[in-house]
Amino acid sequence: MTKQPVIHVGVDGSWRDTGALEWALQESLIRKAPLRAVHVLDEGLRHAPYWEPKVVDDAALNLVDEVQRKMESRDPVRDHTTNLMVGPPAETLAELAGSGEMLVVGRRGMSSVKRLLVGSTSEAVANLATVPVVVVPEGWKLSDHAGPVVVGLDDSGDSETAIEFAATAAIERHTALRMVNVWDLPAIYSWDAMNVAGVSDEWSRNAERHFEAIAQQWRNKYPELTIESEVRRGHSVDGLIAAAEAADAQLLVVGGRRHHKVATVLLGSVARGVLQHATCPVAVVHLEQRDA
Repeated sequence: MTKQPVIHVGVDGSWRDTGALEWALQESLIRKAPLRAVHVLDEGLRHAPYWEPKVVDDAALNLVDEVQRKMESRDPVRDHTTNLMVGPPAETLAELAGSGEMLVVGRRGMSSVKRLLVGSTSEAVANLATVPVVVVPEGWKLSDHAGPVVVGLDDSGDSETAIEFAATAAIERHTALRMVNVWDLPAIYSWDAMNVAGVSDEWSRNAERHFEAIAQQWRNKYPELTIESEVRRGHSVDGLIAAAEAADAQLLVVGGRRHHKVATVLLGSVARGVLQHATCPVAVVHLEQRDA
């Protein structure tokens, strides 16, 4: 199926607080793409003792009506739409978003209205979706961050998809792109402090040269974009979050990997940790790989 230039955003009863709709509206204006706001009722609750169909239906319909009015008031030009669906929340959102170009969700687990309206969690959606997923911290506002777009790079050499997404986001926002690599020495060196000092310096210099060369390749591709390279030593999650906070990053981009032959995504510990603790919106961009 050909992807259409539409941005999907998951909404629930906490949509005013999560920041996801606000971020999606901003991205819609930047990309000149319509929004499709989706509220998913968990089909698993249908047989729960507290399930009251009329209460659920009324609350859900009011919610999507309010979201529709919000989107139209912010941007009456584009054809924004809302959908009310029933199904497994994470799977439903991820499958629907596959026909578009991006999925936006709030970081807080989708809250409920009288325990009846339940949505997906951000990590589950980030695992399942085939499109980039942007996870927005609770309470995010347009004025929260004014710095560059930060993209985390590892040593695999498979960061092109994430860099491309980050570069596009930086150009759209008229800001810089900062490439950040966080590394640490293997535990084998921890027993010898003098050896650690020498190895650490050498690894740091090598990492700086390597990632500066990568940054230069992307400067050649996007000469209009300011691209910075930063190398840090430490824990990957802590280092990426610290780099994003120090730069007042508007967006932090991390990568994942998807396999063609099996329905799985390898959302590693770094991506999970960043999703849980970053203070700015986080984009998870999957790299598709062929199985051997």
